[in-house]
Amino acid sequence: MNQFLLTPIEYLKGVGPQRAALLSSEVGVRTFGDLLNYFPFRYIDRSRYHQVSDLIELDSFAQLKGRIIQVVESGGTRHKRLTAKFQDESGVIDLVWFQGAKWIKPLLKAGVEYQVFGKAKQYGSTWSIPHPELTEWKDVHQKTGLQPVYPSTEKLSSKGLHSKGIEKLTAALVLQIKDKIPETLPLELLQENRMISREQSLYLVHRPDTEQHFHQARFRLKFEELFLLQMELQIRKQITTQRSQGFVFKDVGKVFTDFYEHFMPFQLTNAQKRVLKEIRKDFLSGHHMNRLLQGDVGSGKTLVALLTMLMAIDNGFQAALMAPTEILAQQHYETIGSLLNGLPVELRLLTGSIKKKEREHIHAGLLDGSIQILVGTHALLEDVVQFANLGVVVIDEQHRFGVAQRAKMRGKNTIPPHVLVMTATPIPRTLAMTFYGDLDVSVIDELPPGRKPVTTMHRYESHRLRLFGFLREQIALGRQVYIVYPLINESEKLDFNNLMEGYEAISRAFPLPEYKVSMVHGKMKPEDKDFEMQRFLKGETQIMVATTVIEVGVNVPNASVMVIESAERFGLSQLHQLRGRVGRGAEQSYCILMTGQKLSKETLKRLETMVRTNDGFEIAEVDLQLRGPGDIMGTQQSGMLDLKIADLSKDAQIVVLAREQSRALLLADPDLTQPKHATLNLILREALKSRPNWGRIA
Repeated sequence: MNQFLLTPIEYLKGVGPQRAALLSSEVGVRTFGDLLNYFPFRYIDRSRYHQVSDLIELDSFAQLKGRIIQVVESGGTRHKRLTAKFQDESGVIDLVWFQGAKWIKPLLKAGVEYQVFGKAKQYGSTWSIPHPELTEWKDVHQKTGLQPVYPSTEKLSSKGLHSKGIEKLTAALVLQIKDKIPETLPLELLQENRMISREQSLYLVHRPDTEQHFHQARFRLKFEELFLLQMELQIRKQITTQRSQGFVFKDVGKVFTDFYEHFMPFQLTNAQKRVLKEIRKDFLSGHHMNRLLQGDVGSGKTLVALLTMLMAIDNGFQAALMAPTEILAQQHYETIGSLLNGLPVELRLLTGSIKKKEREHIHAGLLDGSIQILVGTHALLEDVVQFANLGVVVIDEQHRFGVAQRAKMRGKNTIPPHVLVMTATPIPRTLAMTFYGDLDVSVIDELPPGRKPVTTMHRYESHRLRLFGFLREQIALGRQVYIVYPLINESEKLDFNNLMEGYEAISRAFPLPEYKVSMVHGKMKPEDKDFEMQRFLKGETQIMVATTVIEVGVNVPNASVMVIESAERFGLSQLHQLRGRVGRGAEQSYCILMTGQKLSKETLKRLETMVRTNDGFEIAEVDLQLRGPGDIMGTQQSGMLDLKIADLSKDAQIVVLAREQSRALLLADPDLTQPKHATLNLILREALKSRPNWGRIA
């Protein structure tokens, strides 16, 4: 091991035991190597000067040169505010200090020229720079290049380890690294991709003297981080494939053929056919299938899942489909039941609300093999649920199940059953490559013929009466309407009142006996919720006022309008999922996003994206840019990546390059036994030991 990189951080000049303890507890920096890998999150160009007149448009940090023309102190004795009028040839702006007035005031001299650095902010109708850096011009040492800005915390800043304090430490450390940083990537890989050495990149990422050097350093370090991750995922996949025995389904038999030829509701799309071929290939390989199926709302994943389960049945095995909620499990059960109507396939439903006597019959039927397909919720995970010969498990909306829950299904047979996990939330390509890099991924990227794209509109509260008029027109045509409220946390009284007030307002605007309104929310008993949903499904009510419980699981082809209230409170993915509840019939459908007037730039971007496109994969890419991978994949799962410099929302091209290069290298040297790969082999062995196999689905 490299002793320089393992040197405790307290031995760096300017740190000491107290600061070292704080760096360790606050940001995990314990050694010289940790500090070298504590990268700046942005850079400031200190080589140029802006004018006061530029600041309002800039929306970023800027450097100015000018004079203080007036100093004013205001406020009470405890909360004084200090304001200095700063002027250059283009205009005047206020420099403001809300704290430390008595220390700063003596430093401010009217008529003296200063260098000012800060970010302009608007307070009411005036612009000012709060707490700027201020240096008398005579003391300025002209600095060129980019100044790194480091993340810090309140506790670190209190001990002088704000961004500038950390910059001082890293600047001292990088001066010591010459000939002490081992290369981690093979030489030919560096040459092929024109990358600088690791030592150079660590120096230049902390002390970039030109923009070109900054880009070279960051590219090299981002590539290395993503390349090592992709190598790890590819090796895990190799190990899993080599070690995992899987059932072989040789036959495409009578049940599958009968269904395909006589019971198919519509012709398969080319995408569905391609996915089925990929699954069939897995079934013939002799290895355990571990496949992720992505498909937008309405793309026909359930039909692919059913055909997959029928392959298992034709080979003498049972199949199970697990869904995250009773509503969705019931929907799958009814959909599959209607598709199989007339075929000799025994299908049953198992959820938490199934009565004890019926449960016992189901348990017995599973053990004697008479039940061939079981659809259910988490109830399938119970130890008492045992199968005669479970061959395939389909998991819907896989992100709602924990790894341990998914893995439990593996124990339902002596050889683990094949696993197909499905998601209707499209995953951006970079995330799929990274979070699920050790899985086989299939994509259904086209909708069945005849489905019309949903027309999406954004409307403000001031358009409420026009909205009600449009809903009456749709209802007069025999259509039905969803109105969804953002009950984000069912314990939040404010949100609950929001829903109830909305229901009352809709009931007044659409009164009995001409109109009938249903209401569904998560606090209702399952039987009450089901009763209301059944009324809506049968057309007995024209309007369904609901929370996001109808995000998945409700299939009402006659519903043609989705109104999403307070749409600014929803993420893009959830808006897209809700929109997918309409557009399931032959008629033109509509999604109306209702918001207040005051909206942030990010909210406007979300709404504009929804109005512009129905493509779930494009929406997922925008969502990734807006929210980052952690929020999309879940903080626990994304945290396991622990990326220090790469950004999956911005570095898509580097992810693709890293994946291609890792595959090529493992193709040439699968076991990394060549001498030139010795260091790489060592790094990956350590990574495989220390990191849990978090990407694995089952």
